[in-house]
Amino acid sequence: MLTDAGVPSPAVDARLLAEHLLGGPLVLAPAVDTELLARYAELVRRRGRREPLQHITGTMAFRHLVLHAAPGAFVSRPETEVVAGVAVDAAGAVAAGGRIPVVVDLCTGSGAIALAVATEVPGSVVHAVELSDAALAVARRNVADLAPDVHLVAGDAATALPELDGTVDVVVSNPPYIPPDAVPVDVEVREHDPDVALYGGGPDGLTVPRAVVATAARLLRPGGVLVMEHAEVQSAAVREIVRAAGLGQVTTGVDLTGRDRYVSARRG
Repeated sequence: MLTDAGVPSPAVDARLLAEHLLGGPLVLAPAVDTELLARYAELVRRRGRREPLQHITGTMAFRHLVLHAAPGAFVSRPETEVVAGVAVDAAGAVAAGGRIPVVVDLCTGSGAIALAVATEVPGSVVHAVELSDAALAVARRNVADLAPDVHLVAGDAATALPELDGTVDVVVSNPPYIPPDAVPVDVEVREHDPDVALYGGGPDGLTVPRAVVATAARLLRPGGVLVMEHAEVQSAAVREIVRAAGLGQVTTGVDLTGRDRYVSARRG
């Protein structure tokens, strides 16, 4: 059924749905009765309609974390784990130098990147900014469960945290960046991820990323690092945006498939 529906990983999803229903690995499963089979069939039907697996189970994996997932918040992808890893390394380098790293995650969504930094670089001061009320509700649950010291801020990435200007070690972001005429191929993304987390504004999809870069330029301390995700086809344009904002050491990094996926830069 899942194969016929075009689900990319039908066998894996079928197993994960069963384990979600049973509350543990299949090898530990209790005897299966008619009611349990009916409930499982309904979960499979939902996935067959291309409802995201993470919405059905209510959880999603991100690096070493298991996060709450729900409609209204972007479902994190493996490529963003790479972006988070660069931010973690940058914050870790600050901590290794004897200072407490200050990190800002703009357009935090579910809080995934912020929580990765907070849990992988203990003692870091992490601020996470999000505009969407629905995403904030999910982020609040994740912060409360995983790293209550993360400072979650309801606000616009373009104007966020002026009180921190010139004091931040790392600004990281997975902003919306899809152009208006680029429709996502995956049904799960196209029909279930919120538009505010997908479409970056303007003809090139880079209105929000431009705002993120401008905010990073004012937040970062000398030597501070920007890490921002973008689409493969946007790498050259994003590098120019970052340079125009006055940041240096501008480079493009790749994701696990070798595609251009993020920009990194330093404030001089």
